[in-house]
Amino acid sequence: MARISKRELVARARQVVEREAQAVRALKEQLNEDLAKIIELMLTCTGRILVTGAGTSHAIAQRFAHLLSCCGSPALAINAHDCLHGGAGAIVENDVVFIISKGGHSTEINQFAEIARARGAKLIAMTEDSRSPLAKVSDIVYNIQTIGDVDPYGMIATGSSLVNAAACDVLCVLLLELRGYTKEQFGQTNPGGAVGKKLSRGQ
Repeated sequence: MARISKRELVARARQVVEREAQAVRALKEQLNEDLAKIIELMLTCTGRILVTGAGTSHAIAQRFAHLLSCCGSPALAINAHDCLHGGAGAIVENDVVFIISKGGHSTEINQFAEIARARGAKLIAMTEDSRSPLAKVSDIVYNIQTIGDVDPYGMIATGSSLVNAAACDVLCVLLLELRGYTKEQFGQTNPGGAVGKKLSRGQ
């Protein structure tokens, strides 16, 4: 292991934070009027919002589904691999399937997307490649790119997963505001923990 002083360690840590902050800030300029189409599709969904991805993208999908539900848009994270072994039977015509895939070329994810589309669900793809096979099979593309060298080896999704999480947060907040979802409504489904105690005190 390379030797590094405490001062150098802190300096490097700050550099990592700054690079990731720059990548998130760059997200602002990527947002365009396609966002309105995505919001409309999710807002008018009469089925479920089902969110998936592979690898780190699945971890972001789980976070996104949880936060959507917290913000008044009922959502579930599903496992695309399991769906290829019968789980896709849970997908119905009125569902919106939100798929997170950095490159949009994963065979497993794209096979799942084809099945979901055949079952009548609407597909939203969040991907860097708007010309990928996933993008082509989807109804709407949320084209999100990570600017800068923020992932170790350009492969380990540290900074890029943070950018994807922020892009999902944008949708959560907009949907919360458009639904008029209140703190009191949130309190009904979050009575536990420190947040629940705070809400019970009317804070």
